[in-house]
Parts: sequence; C-alpha cells; structure tokens
Amino acid sequence: MSDKVKIMKQDLFDELDLIVRTTSGLIKKINEEEWSFRLVETMRSLQELVQHLVLIPSQDLAILQEKNEAEVTQMAKEIETVSDAEKLINIMEQGTKDLKEYMISLSDDDFLTKATKPFYSDHASTQLKWLIEIVTHAQHHRSQVFTYMKFLKHDINMFDLY
Repeated sequence: MSDKVKIMKQDLFDELDLIVRTTSGLIKKINEEEWSFRLVETMRSLQELVQHLVLIPSQDLAILQEKNEAEVTQMAKEIETVSDAEKLINIMEQGTKDLKEYMISLSDDDFLTKATKPFYSDHASTQLKWLIEIVTHAQHHRSQVFTYMKFLKHDINMFDLY
C-alpha cells in the first residue's frame, strides 16, 4: 500500500473511530423513557435514529458491496426493538471493524478506482468515495442525536463530540 493511500485510509478510520467513541458516549446517556422522543412527528424517534446511526458502518458496507434492497432492509429489521445501550454500541463497533477490514483488504488501485453501484442509484462510486460518504453519513446522524439530547436537556456540549 502506498504511504499516501495508507495515510488517507487511516485519517478516515480515525474520524470514524471518533464518531463511534462519541456516539457510544451519547447513547450511554439516554434514559429508557426517552427512546420514543421525536423532535417533530415526521422525524424518527430517538430510538429509530440511534438504530439507524449504529447500523451505518455495516449497512453502508452491505450497500457498497452491492447487496440488494431486501438484504439491506433486513439488517434494520433485525434491530428494530433494540434499545440496550451496550448492544447498540456493539453493533456499531462490529460494523466499523468489518468496514475497516474490507477497506484494508482492497489494493490501492481498487480503493481509488473500483466503483460499485447501490441498489437505489444509477451511478457507481469508488470505494474511497464510499468511505468518505460513510464518515459524513455517521457524522450527520450523530449530530442529530446530539440535537435530540440537547432538546431533552441532557448536560452535553461540544466536548461530547471530540
């Protein structure tokens, strides 16, 4: 692996690890009675949002590996009743481990140029672009969880994100 590609992957992995660590901290602060909270009726409940967030590494890995919609949807169905903090954290940690192993297994050329197409789109993306997308996707939903928790008056601040 070239040094530049190795550095690029490691920087993205480090960012993903930060997201997993800080998401874990937020999840541990959620009280049982808060899982059904919604900012507005048309948005996910806190439980649904956290479930979606913790599945991002594994579910997006399945999508970039061109799994079909039924297979990807099944992943969400399997955890739709989970609200145990440790179980949710373990799902995100395992998905991140699997994602890293996949990305590390790629040659530099495949990482930079191999394009795969998700079931919901007509265009493909490179594995590098997928990894960037996974990081930004997780950051986006971690921010939503943070906002929900601020609204619920949790004693959290920007230091909970770094």
